[in-house]
Amino acid sequence: MTDLRISRADDRLVIRAGDAVLAEYVVAPDHPTFESPRPYLDPIRTLGGETVSLYRPHDHVWHKGIAWSLPVVGDENFWGGPTFVRGEGYVQLPNNGAQRHVGFEVPDAAGGGSAADGVARIRERLDWVTQGGETVFAEERTLAASVLAEDAWLLGFATRMRNVAGRVIPIGSPTTRGRENAGYGGLFWRGPRSFTGGRVLAPGHAGGDELRGTRAPWMGFTGRHDGTGSASTVVMVDDPANLQHPPQWFARSEEFACLCPAPFFSEEHEIGPGEAMSLRYGVVIADGAADPERAARLAGAAAAVLRDLLGES
Repeated sequence: MTDLRISRADDRLVIRAGDAVLAEYVVAPDHPTFESPRPYLDPIRTLGGETVSLYRPHDHVWHKGIAWSLPVVGDENFWGGPTFVRGEGYVQLPNNGAQRHVGFEVPDAAGGGSAADGVARIRERLDWVTQGGETVFAEERTLAASVLAEDAWLLGFATRMRNVAGRVIPIGSPTTRGRENAGYGGLFWRGPRSFTGGRVLAPGHAGGDELRGTRAPWMGFTGRHDGTGSASTVVMVDDPANLQHPPQWFARSEEFACLCPAPFFSEEHEIGPGEAMSLRYGVVIADGAADPERAARLAGAAAAVLRDLLGES
């Protein structure tokens, strides 16, 4: 069994398989307010050592590997950058909120460790604070990892966001505010620059930007790396209990590589005072290229273990 563990190193957690670093989770980033500071995973690597994430690209500096990012939270922006305003386009407003790390649920979790079942797991508490200083959500977040096969590992992500603002908060996207087919928001992955022009994978389909807005229980992306010329694949899986399952997906290939199961793509979801919203996702990180058939097998393997991987949250 692979020795999988999560350990603390300065401002981040490190996910390791044996001596190899699979991912780093930066807990308290030092980013400007404009970027809506929040925890993120980068770099993210395959078991074979290829990096499948991109950090602060010059075109969208608020994109950071994999991060839980929401552009429309009432009138607040927890995505970064400008806000889409109906009739005006993108406008830079004083509304870039931050996700602030509060602590770890289990006292010794920050020290990390490995589990006998081959699963590494950690739980975190965070506050969502607007640029004006109001706390609107108290979040409980779970990160977990396990090895699926010799060439693939699974990253699990779960969130429970409780409204502490004392009023109804709608969560949406630029599409719900008037921008067509731009429903991004949620667990967002930005791929390496060399993945630009790669293949977006969906059940029974392989293509590109035309798959944006598709409803599917999973979606993947396969691309090639500069330097080695080898290929890697990322497959994101939506839990059946999530909102709007199967979700619409925000996916890009032509301009840059990205995937995002977007539960608020075309419909806002309201969270009342004291109410909570829970969501779960799996992200498969695999060596080698994939077609829709291989991506489906990876997604199926992830879905079969996702709930046990994340535990109770």
